[in-house]
Amino acid sequence: MQASALRSALRNSRQPIAQAGVARRAYATAKTQTLKERLAELIPAEIENVKAVRKEHGAKAFGQVTVDQVYGGMRGLPALLWDGSVLDAEEGIRFRGKTIPDCQAQLPKAPGGSEPLPEALFWLLLTGEVPTPEQTQALSKEWAARAQLPEFVEEILDRCPPTLHPMTQFSMAVTALNHDSAFAKAYQQGISKKDYWGPTFEDSMDLIAKLPNIAGRIYRNVFGKGKLPAIDPSKDYSANLATLLGFGDNEAFVELLRLYVVIHSDHEGGNVSAHTGKLVGSALSDPFLAFGASLNGLAGPLHGLANQEVLIWLRKMKAQIGDDISDEKIKEYVWATLKGGQVIPGYGHAVLRKTDPRYTAQREFALKHLPDDPLFKLVGQIYKIAPDVLLEAGKAKNPWPNVDAHSGVLLTYYGLDQMNFYTVLFGVSRAFGVAAQLIWDRALGAPLERPKSYSTEAIKKIFANKP
Repeated sequence: MQASALRSALRNSRQPIAQAGVARRAYATAKTQTLKERLAELIPAEIENVKAVRKEHGAKAFGQVTVDQVYGGMRGLPALLWDGSVLDAEEGIRFRGKTIPDCQAQLPKAPGGSEPLPEALFWLLLTGEVPTPEQTQALSKEWAARAQLPEFVEEILDRCPPTLHPMTQFSMAVTALNHDSAFAKAYQQGISKKDYWGPTFEDSMDLIAKLPNIAGRIYRNVFGKGKLPAIDPSKDYSANLATLLGFGDNEAFVELLRLYVVIHSDHEGGNVSAHTGKLVGSALSDPFLAFGASLNGLAGPLHGLANQEVLIWLRKMKAQIGDDISDEKIKEYVWATLKGGQVIPGYGHAVLRKTDPRYTAQREFALKHLPDDPLFKLVGQIYKIAPDVLLEAGKAKNPWPNVDAHSGVLLTYYGLDQMNFYTVLFGVSRAFGVAAQLIWDRALGAPLERPKSYSTEAIKKIFANKP
């Protein structure tokens, strides 16, 4: 199947769970159904759906694997199952078939809020369904109830020197939560394979629930922001996260976090953090170990640190150009960056061939909440200039901005200007997508990942007598 045909099929097909034959609202009862209860209903039908797909299409090929793909980081190689989201080169990300604007319109929101709640997005990622406001609120309360950290994890974080990078601390704390893993305990006791998903779900819920306390503790320890307040069970996930960071009184910042977590939650399975979590999880490592590995990948400058690189580049530009920033001066600076052998941070994407919808969502937020902010205006000015320069220079297949071109500017506007911390927020968000797929991998009995590798000499021999 050609790549374009595959993208078209993915766009136009209904999501597998939606094909289970269960009406969207048939599960609504007088008692609010929990996420785990709904998932238990969906799993048997999805297992049969996967069996049917494999029976009908299992022997078919996606296409040819080229030597360039082997050397090029497997770029574009179809090799993973990832149900939560699909990234189309032209359309951008879809969460269970829904675009970011769809999610903003359809997912439940906080009272008086306009951005979707991450709780609702997690429900969507797991079930393919939009939860009711009652189910969303119940999930908020459940995460608040699970949020407390073990004392030894608090002690680990409190003993870290403030010079230790926040992402290193984040990875350490998440990995240490393995101490209380429900899956690890159940596996040791001989749990049946068909039941693996249950303790994986419990660990995943605990993981997501505890991340705000971990992030808040790191932020306050490293940047000297005082004692960590308690989780408020009456507040939603993002409101509690904002409070733990010291910004809970600013409702616009809370709204930004709701949007931020949703749009950073998942980006199909091939990016470094997502694939790492899936790979490590395939060894039946519990969700804490798997996501700890994800965080180590996210900490790299070519992945989660990119938004920090954007802000550094913007500040260097302002320092060099001064306050009188004209289009011509920006164009000269962009060219100087390229001629200096550097990339324009926040521009280009491995898959996308248009402006990242996540960039657009943040731009629309800025137009609503901070239209006159000088740094936002600069970002908008660059948006008009950089793509043409990149096209002229032949430096990018996609000369358009990605999500990282905007996020740091928004966080800075509200006073969260400690750039070393930005990737921690990215990590809190990415847990949603990684955890959702880990749960489904265990439910569907996904095997250990073991692709075949070749040496350069082996490749030369394979093609020695071929044209």
